[in-house]
Amino acid sequence: MSTSFLEHPPVRQVAACLAAAGHPHEVIALADTARSAGEAAAVLGVEVGAIVKTLMFVAGSDEAPVIALVAGDRQCDVAALAACIGAPEPCRRPDAARVKAVTGYSIGGVSPIGLAADLPVFLDSSLFRFDTVWSAAGHPHCVFRATPAALLSLTGACREDSIAAGG
Repeated sequence: MSTSFLEHPPVRQVAACLAAAGHPHEVIALADTARSAGEAAAVLGVEVGAIVKTLMFVAGSDEAPVIALVAGDRQCDVAALAACIGAPEPCRRPDAARVKAVTGYSIGGVSPIGLAADLPVFLDSSLFRFDTVWSAAGHPHCVFRATPAALLSLTGACREDSIAAGG
């Protein structure tokens, strides 16, 4: 596996955020990509639900960005997410260029920490089924692990029971 992925600026940003927070686990580089929850679970040898999908949505006529951290085996309930921020209509997915501009990360490597903007973040309570969850770390080959409670603290997210469906 190539450790050169760890030198990418977005990955270094995530690593710096983890270090600044005193997080006990470092970013790791994977031999194979982890662009999707399924790919990440297969590479890491964990259940798909233990993979954190960091999803950006936009809401309202001003297209205000919002982040949902959802278990890999769940889908984001866009109406429930909109209700969390008081938007009258369901949230929508922006294009990849908007995701990169707002978060600082490309799709496939969007990390829940070190976001380029101060955004509202909501964490799917179903992640608490797992002792350890895995999140993207700024590149499709890089991830970090955390307990759900540590992820909640690292991201400053609001824990929500209603933002995910399925499972």
